Amino acid sequence: MADIAALVAALDGIELSTDRALLRQKSRDFYWYSPILKALLDGKSAELFAKPRNEAEVLRILTAARAARVPVTQRGGGTGNYGQCVPLEGGIVLDMSAMSAPIALTDGVVEVEAGAKMIDLDLWARERGWELKLWPSTKRTATIGGFVAGGGAGVGGISHGTMRERGNFLGARVATMTDPPRILDLEGMAANPVNRTYGTTGVLTRIRVPLTPAQDWRDVAIAFPDFVPASRFALELSFADGIPKKMCGVFDSQLPPFFRGLSDAVPAGHALALVMVAPSALLALRELAAEHGGTIVAEQSTVEAERDGDATPFYEYCWNHTTLQVLKKDRGVTYLQCRFPFENTLEAIEAVRIPFRDEVWMHTECVRFGGRLTMSALPVIRWTNAERLAEIMAAFEAHNIGIANPHVLTIEEGSNYRRVPGDQLGFKQRTDPLGLLNPGKMRDFTPLEA
Repeated sequence: MADIAALVAALDGIELSTDRALLRQKSRDFYWYSPILKALLDGKSAELFAKPRNEAEVLRILTAARAARVPVTQRGGGTGNYGQCVPLEGGIVLDMSAMSAPIALTDGVVEVEAGAKMIDLDLWARERGWELKLWPSTKRTATIGGFVAGGGAGVGGISHGTMRERGNFLGARVATMTDPPRILDLEGMAANPVNRTYGTTGVLTRIRVPLTPAQDWRDVAIAFPDFVPASRFALELSFADGIPKKMCGVFDSQLPPFFRGLSDAVPAGHALALVMVAPSALLALRELAAEHGGTIVAEQSTVEAERDGDATPFYEYCWNHTTLQVLKKDRGVTYLQCRFPFENTLEAIEAVRIPFRDEVWMHTECVRFGGRLTMSALPVIRWTNAERLAEIMAAFEAHNIGIANPHVLTIEEGSNYRRVPGDQLGFKQRTDPLGLLNPGKMRDFTPLEA
């Protein structure tokens, strides 16, 4: 156990708390999507909450923690799904939400403090004619630092790929756990070791990402008689270079009844496609949907829905929010994350959708990987037990479907196709030789110092 009283004394003037209720709240994310992670992580908690206001306070916290050999787990909005911000060994949970200011916008590149909510950053950029290229379905609560450290895929992926694509993540300022802790300013590919590494390789204090010119996106819901024509429509839309688009998700007929704001609009037994397109693309979209037997059943302004506290932007039915919408009504499900092959994509989908139809409710998202378009899937899975889940994953992999396993704790176990190029392990050995940053989340790490 850490000497919390000594830490509190050493960190006088910084916002701290040892309140147990607060510590439980700030030591969690949405790991409970997974019954496997829930069994592993329930009850894990930090011993001290710290909320720095600037880099100087971050360095003070890391200096005191290193001297006392106390682990530090960085936290953004807590919207991740893999237990990224759950402290496995107690210590300090470092809440970055007070560090949320935009620093600069130059030539379409924004530098911003890591604790900025993505919705706030996007609205700030829109006032200046820009918008984020990528955001998660948790945009209204997630932070930019958390998105870089734990996710990096979501809305915008149909046009821009993921955060691992060269040019989508341009740099970061990172605090190390060395003696003494210091700030590194990383640019370009040199920043890859902090991309999707759960805060294990440094505390992100600032992020630099490119923006894209703002569009007045339209949310459009399109019902189809079956999942297959909905999927054909989605892929054709993905390859339609003349249609400016931000998102296209496809949902088998079991899922729309769980979408509170759309369930009444989608005919029973119909599949659903949810898309975001520019206003200039609405005519082409209607024609494409009609060619595949689709009917537009709802439409709205994405930005207006974001700003209306009672409305739901359609991206909040997509990506990981799909599972959340179902869990609100049915706690007997979990999910998977996977990527279908670039060739014969629909054949691969049908090869697993049909035999597992009672257990796997198919949900796909159109996305680019390395400049190639395919579908990434986040199907909702009827939970039986870990053995049955493993059988389903093995069946997917037998059809050349890549699995990003969301039921494991460490970076290495989660996925091959989502790993970011770079020597994350070697970087951590240099920046965190004692292994005090979010310990337990990098399986292959061995501390260089005792």
